Amino acid sequence: MNPQREAFTLLLGLAAPAFTQPSYAIFRELISAWVLCPARHTVAALIRIADPGGRRAHDAYHRFLRAGAWSMAALWASIARHMVEVLCGNDEVLYLDIDDTLLHKSGRKVAGAANFRDPIRSRAGRLVYALGLNVVVLTLRIRPPWGGEPLGCPINVRLFHKGGPTHNELAAEMLEEVAAWLPEARFVLSGDGAYAALAAVGLPRTQVVSRMRRNAAVYEPAPPRVPGQRGRPRKKGQRLPSLFQLAAQATWERVSLELRGKKATRLLYARPVLWYRMCPTRQVLLVIVRDPERREEDDYFFTTDLSASPAWVAETYAGRWCIEDTFRNTKQFLGGEDPSAGRPGDPNGRRPCRFGPTLRCGPGTSPSWGPTNPGRTFPGTPPSAPPRSQTPLRACAEPSGAHGFSRPPNRRCSWQKSPTPSSTFLPGQRRKESTATGFRAKLRKSTNEN
Repeated sequence: MNPQREAFTLLLGLAAPAFTQPSYAIFRELISAWVLCPARHTVAALIRIADPGGRRAHDAYHRFLRAGAWSMAALWASIARHMVEVLCGNDEVLYLDIDDTLLHKSGRKVAGAANFRDPIRSRAGRLVYALGLNVVVLTLRIRPPWGGEPLGCPINVRLFHKGGPTHNELAAEMLEEVAAWLPEARFVLSGDGAYAALAAVGLPRTQVVSRMRRNAAVYEPAPPRVPGQRGRPRKKGQRLPSLFQLAAQATWERVSLELRGKKATRLLYARPVLWYRMCPTRQVLLVIVRDPERREEDDYFFTTDLSASPAWVAETYAGRWCIEDTFRNTKQFLGGEDPSAGRPGDPNGRRPCRFGPTLRCGPGTSPSWGPTNPGRTFPGTPPSAPPRSQTPLRACAEPSGAHGFSRPPNRRCSWQKSPTPSSTFLPGQRRKESTATGFRAKLRKSTNEN
């Protein structure tokens, strides 16, 4: 057997406990077709590669994803355990990254889709929204043997619904699942400012590294209660100056850091503070990072580990960027936005499978017919039926036989206008002619009035 094929077969075998024997056979076919598919990664495109002879009905592949006998949680658990065993070795502390991303979708019946802020097109003075699926992804940070920037490998995913659990609640749920899968591991979780509230959740065996708001109100810890003091105990001490004032009064330490695989020199200042609004029950370590050349604005990070070094906090948060690279690679190179979404009744855990070894496409997708294979038919699909991938407008516009079916003669769609004699002119000529005609009419009108 080919060594590459044998290695790929062994890799797929690690996911076998999450499936039954029939569903695992379909899973292997779909995953193999996903790797070999040069077009959009839809179920219709994968069927043409996985089952060109039509051994199974095409809806069997859709039923596998919609209501198959397999567990998404068990699949993620198998991935996480083997990934830690192979890539992390004997590491006692595992570095995790959490963030959410938008998978752009179009259509009125996309299950779970809504309008969300588009972080790519939005700017400081311009907020842009887009329709799509908002997924929360948890990745395992891996140090590649060739060095450089770390890699982010997904180990758990949740789909966010408006009106349902918040992003932080979904993140906490995923962290608890991973802690149950790896009971002997300790974790360091890095997230942007949107996930700073996880510091107050009390995640099992987890230290949080995140960004602090620039206008955050920080305090001294609550003073000890004096004997005989009346009233309830104080929850916070004296308020400290703002973060800008703390940076102006700071005594800086010049250190050399490794930021995303490159060496950089930064000025660091750290002190424990009480961020009462976000984490009212415990102190956090505030770390201010400044560029010595002042080309970049100051960064304000914090961690729940009060014994951590400021350099470690800065490097740990900088490594969080690997999850952004994972989002980019998934969308641009792995077809993460290609599959369509399923029906509202689908299991919640099976929609955002694009980041793992599985895929997700909506039921009801039919094979795409093309000029390379005009006579291709699938079980349950009449040979004379027009392709669902073609819109009515395109079906009427295509010449007869281009997609394996003929257009009825002398039939025109209601939205197609009849050609007019003016269509023989170029657009620039029509605009010029109409402008000249209007000018002559106005000139004649003004002449008659005079």
